[in-house]
Amino acid sequence: MAIRPIRLFGDPVLRKPAIEVVHFDAELRQLVTDLTDTMLDAPGAGLAAPQIGVGLRVFTWYVDGEVGHLVNPELRLSDETQDGPEGCLSLPELTYDCLRALSVVASGFTMHGDPVTVEGSDLLARAIQHETDHLDGILFIDRLDQAARKAAMREIRESEWFGLEKPTIKLSPHATGGFGR
Repeated sequence: MAIRPIRLFGDPVLRKPAIEVVHFDAELRQLVTDLTDTMLDAPGAGLAAPQIGVGLRVFTWYVDGEVGHLVNPELRLSDETQDGPEGCLSLPELTYDCLRALSVVASGFTMHGDPVTVEGSDLLARAIQHETDHLDGILFIDRLDQAARKAAMREIRESEWFGLEKPTIKLSPHATGGFGR
């Protein structure tokens, strides 16, 4: 079991787009294992590689008793949306309603390089979108409306875990609905 430290808001690695995985080797399989162990220990519904300081396009999820992972994800989002509570292991104890697509079709690869497609709705769709955002350097607070984002930033600044570096807010370039990215 390899539990890795989770990077918190303000760490620059969370704002850098992750690079595509090109080597499906033992190192990648260890990364997926570390992500899974860390996510389950936290506990969380998902964890992306940048959250443990690795700039690769890999994430894991744990939703409705199912553990999974996806490498180099590409998403197709439904036009129908959901608005509901969302949190993040990199933003401890912070939860805000966030607008997401209701369902998603995610294509990518397993840690062994086999093509895989994952279809999900509700919480699984939310987790997949949230973790894919991490791979693009986007945090869920970037998707909040201005008033909610301002409240979230105030809550972050007042938290015990928040560091001394001034964080940056980056608006998401991705639409929340519609198929394709």
